[in-house]
Parts: sequence; structure tokens; C-alpha cells
Amino acid sequence: MARPTGFPQAMDTERDAGAAHGIAVVGGGPAGLMAAETLAGAGWPVTVYERMPSPGRKLLIAGRGGLNLTHSEPLPGFLARYHPASALLQAAIEAFPPSALRAWCEGLGQPTFVGSSGRVFPERFKASPLLRAWLARLAAGGVAIRTRHRLVGFGPDGALAFATPDGPRTVRPKAVLLALGGASWPRLGSDGAWVPLLSEAGLAVAPLKPANVGFSVSWSAHVAERFPGAPLKRIAAALDGIGARGEAVVTAGGIEGGVIYALSRPIREAIAREGAARLVLDLRPDLEVDALAARLARTRRGESLSQRLRKGAGLDPAAIAVLREAHVHAHASVNANVLPTEAGALAGAIKAAPLRLLAPAPIARAISTAGGLAFAALDERFMVRARPGLFAAGEMLDWEAPTGGYLLQATFASGRAAAQGMLDWLHAPAA
Repeated sequence: MARPTGFPQAMDTERDAGAAHGIAVVGGGPAGLMAAETLAGAGWPVTVYERMPSPGRKLLIAGRGGLNLTHSEPLPGFLARYHPASALLQAAIEAFPPSALRAWCEGLGQPTFVGSSGRVFPERFKASPLLRAWLARLAAGGVAIRTRHRLVGFGPDGALAFATPDGPRTVRPKAVLLALGGASWPRLGSDGAWVPLLSEAGLAVAPLKPANVGFSVSWSAHVAERFPGAPLKRIAAALDGIGARGEAVVTAGGIEGGVIYALSRPIREAIAREGAARLVLDLRPDLEVDALAARLARTRRGESLSQRLRKGAGLDPAAIAVLREAHVHAHASVNANVLPTEAGALAGAIKAAPLRLLAPAPIARAISTAGGLAFAALDERFMVRARPGLFAAGEMLDWEAPTGGYLLQATFASGRAAAQGMLDWLHAPAA
């Protein structure tokens, strides 16, 4: 037999009990663990191989912000959040929608609630209780988890090569499901190291790119030194007719936050196309321009422009600094005090403050990634067309979505769908 791609020159072949007749899931994140649960529930022996010392590490990090599991948005709008549009991913979410994910959490003793923004969280607002309950259920179902196993190659006969602390290891399961994540959290195991393995095997992999990420801005020293970490609350942003509302955060080198993440794909594409992106901020989206102008017109004698902006427009120092910076950039001026003083013009500047975004932050600082294994490489069961018995799910597939619960929903749903596709393939009569 020819040596499989990426295998070490010397290798000891080992097998988990029943591995030759069982299933290997490579990746211990939400997609992999959901696949393992689905497969074990159907009576198959399952082993999860995880490169880190413990599974679910990215899930735990996500839980630091409350673990936004999914969103309560009606399904048609929910499905429209995913790009590129994929009938396969859509079918997976339709088969396991947000209501099913919430019921699954309830079954683990972790009921959920819908927040004021429509986002769905566990009532305990943490990831660790859910993960502990999930791992206990998996163990009770017979799922074996092998940690510190890094995939380094695979062969045409279905063999998998792992690097482990005890040396190289080969397993030859009956079927394999890959759930290797993206490249946005390298310290948690999602480093995209699988890309060359699949590419060398002739599979179509779109380059991984940062998604839900901040962007660089050429701030003046005043903004870069004084306002890092300052929030811009209740603002709106727009790019080429695509808009979003939320909050942003000024950084020393740019801007990030929810409203920026929501537009990260069109921003990224505009930068790739034109070298920079012109993002327009509305610093008071709750007020129409005429109403804002009326407030700004109520000035007192001796009142400074900053005082007018603070009292009349309700802008804090960070928002005022960003407004000045945007106006400077828009008018190609080095004078930071060029804001108009007439109320109508000043209101217009507040409602349309342009920022020139230069580049996305490095992929390691992104919340998620775009790109990955192309859906065209998969059949309707999430099986790799060129390699029967090899399935894939989760963030390693070529899709992206905004934060707000859409990311986790798709990873859970695709893991379940790929596992069910594998069961269909395993039970199908031999050709």
C-alpha cells in the first residue's frame, strides 16, 4: 500500500478497541461532539480525536461573554445570514433549528432564555456547566475521547495519522468525520493546519480569511493614544447600502465591535477590491437629522463646539474624537478643527461620519473565519465526493455568518447533519 499523504517515515500502528469497526471524529469542538453524540446514539462505537489537552476549549472561551448559543430570529431571516448561500447548510439548520438546539440544551439540564436583542443564552450564562453535562452524556453513551492527537495525514484506505506525546499513531476506522474548525483561535487548536493536508489530497479549499474581525484605521496620535478601548455606543454603520446597528470599540490601530463584525464581509471584500473601504458611521441613529440640528441650534453664548456636541448631540469624548477624525479624512485636511459650526451641517456630519478602513486584523484575532472546504466537494450527506467514508462539518466548511448565535447554530447543526449523512452511508447497501 502506498504511504498516505503526510504520514511520518516511521509509525507504530495502534487501534482503539473496535476502531476498525467504529467511527473516528477528528475535532472536539461543538460540531465534532454533536456528530459523536448522534453517531453513538445510533449504536456505533465512536472515538473523538482532539489535538488539545481537553475538548470544547473554544466553546468555553465563547462562554466568557455569556455563551450566545443561537438567535430567535424567524428562520427565513436567520438563514439569510449565511454566506455563501448553501442549500446543504440551509437544510442542516432547517433540520436542527434554534428551537431544537434550545430543547437539546434543556435536555442537558441547561435551560435557555431569549435576551432583549433576540440572542439566546443559557440561563446560567456560562459554557462550563453545559460542556460538563455534555461530556458526561457522551461518556455514558460510550464515546471515547483521545486528547493530544494532532492529525498529520490520511491515506486512500481511510487510515488516519496522528502525532501524539507518545509518538506517531495510525488508526483505521470504518468512517471518518472531520470537524477541524477554522483558523481564528490558534491557541485553542483552531489553527487551520488541516488546509494543506486537504489541498494536497486534491480537495477544493477556499483560502481562510478573518471574519467577524476589526479593521485598521490611520488614527491621529490623539485618538490612538487617548481612546483605545473606548466604546461607541448605539451607533449605526453602512457600506455600499448595507447597514448595521450596535456598538463599536476604538482600538489603538483601528475599530472593532459588533457593528463592525456585522459588516466584516463587505468591508473585507471592498478592501480586497479597492485597497480600502469607506465605512460611514451614524453617531446618533436614533435622531433624524432635522431633530438633531434643532438640538444643536440651542447654543449658549461662549459655548465651545465640544460642549455643543456633548450637550446637544449627546456625544461623549470618544465619539467627538472619531467625528473630528472622520471629518478630517473626508476633507483631506490636517486641521482637526474643521467641523462645521452651522447646526444643519454639523448634524449632517454626525449622521454621516466616514472612516477609511485599511485592512482586517490578523486572522488569529478574528472571532471566526471565512473560507474552507468547498461545499461543491461534498455530496448531500456532507461526504467528500472524492473520498467515500470521509465527512466534514463545522467551521472548516466554506461559510461565514455574523456573531449573534449564528456561528454556533451552524456548527451544531452541520455536525448533526454530517453524522446523519454518515449513518445513511453506513447503512446503504454496497454497490
